[in-house]
Amino acid sequence: MASQNDRRAILGKALEDLVTRARSGRAPCRIGLMAAGGEHSDTEFLSAAAVAMKEDAALTVVGVGPRPAGLVPAGMDWIETGCEGGEMAAGMEKALEDGQIQGAVALHYPFPLGVTTVGRILTPALGKAMFVACTTGMSAAQRQQALLRNAVLGMAVARAMGLTSPAVGVLNVDAAPQVLRALNRMAERGYDLRLGQSVRGDGGSLLRGNDLLAGAVDVCVTDTLTGNILMKLFSAFTSGGAYETTGWGYGPSVGEGWNRVVSIVSRASGAPVMANALAYTAAAVRGNLPDVVAEELRRARAAGLDDELAAFEKAAGAAPPSQVQAPPAEPTNEEIHGIDVLDLEQAVHCLWKENIYAEAAMGCTGPVVKLAVAHLEKAREILKAAGYI
Repeated sequence: MASQNDRRAILGKALEDLVTRARSGRAPCRIGLMAAGGEHSDTEFLSAAAVAMKEDAALTVVGVGPRPAGLVPAGMDWIETGCEGGEMAAGMEKALEDGQIQGAVALHYPFPLGVTTVGRILTPALGKAMFVACTTGMSAAQRQQALLRNAVLGMAVARAMGLTSPAVGVLNVDAAPQVLRALNRMAERGYDLRLGQSVRGDGGSLLRGNDLLAGAVDVCVTDTLTGNILMKLFSAFTSGGAYETTGWGYGPSVGEGWNRVVSIVSRASGAPVMANALAYTAAAVRGNLPDVVAEELRRARAAGLDDELAAFEKAAGAAPPSQVQAPPAEPTNEEIHGIDVLDLEQAVHCLWKENIYAEAAMGCTGPVVKLAVAHLEKAREILKAAGYI
């Protein structure tokens, strides 16, 4: 049975939370910050905590690591550990398990396969924020499956941040057209999906570099390695790469059955990025991100997510296509776009089987099949029936 002092402490904490919520309009939130090991001075961590707590009166930043010699900002708590990465990680893990903190911002974290992070960048052309799904970790080992999962997880994060109908686009990387077709099929089966459009003249939901600069969509879907590169480019281009100055970091962790909100920043991240990352993490906690992810996955499954993932797995394990003899060559004065680079050779062979001469090529907007204009309509029908466009 709780002692009188314990009951007083519980009541005092409840009253303190009520006052904090009334003053700030936000629920109290405690976010851990792995506060050592960066490439800049440790004062960057303290500055980030001070800025984040000034902007959000209901936020308490809890430093994890060796306590600094400098002045710790008022209101900041501390969990003192050794200076080694493993020691700080263990301190952060224990704080999450014990409920001392509700989320964390770390310089590194060993996410299991299936868990990834959704970053957020400031796009320079129009000053818009854009989510990048994904930036660290890996949602699946197979590329197409990972990209499709990234799309669903990216939408979940955007919804947790308050966007009820985020516009989604897929960066034009390997397997992007396949994934976009899968998303369109899911939308036809009732998935709540709003595909954004490229700012380029020919439009479409396959994004190019111009679209990233302009923030053409709310959620940019890409593979983790490309997403990680984008985060570094957008956050540090004004400093020459040594100091990340803008954006919200590499984002909170998401995945099926994953119930922790652990966000990532880089060792090159400066105080502005870390302050934004703390705010981003607090918003994810308050937005019940793990529950939103679970609901998004449920809705995606109801629209055929598992079938699409299984089809990708089957295609990845399929035997290589048999060699087909090319028909006699003829001038190629027309192009068919929208075929994934991984499917390009098979698509050409598909047309050869129908006695249509075609060539694989890479245009300025991506892979294309070149052929004679006289065969264009028939070739489109063949490739559409085969699932290449």
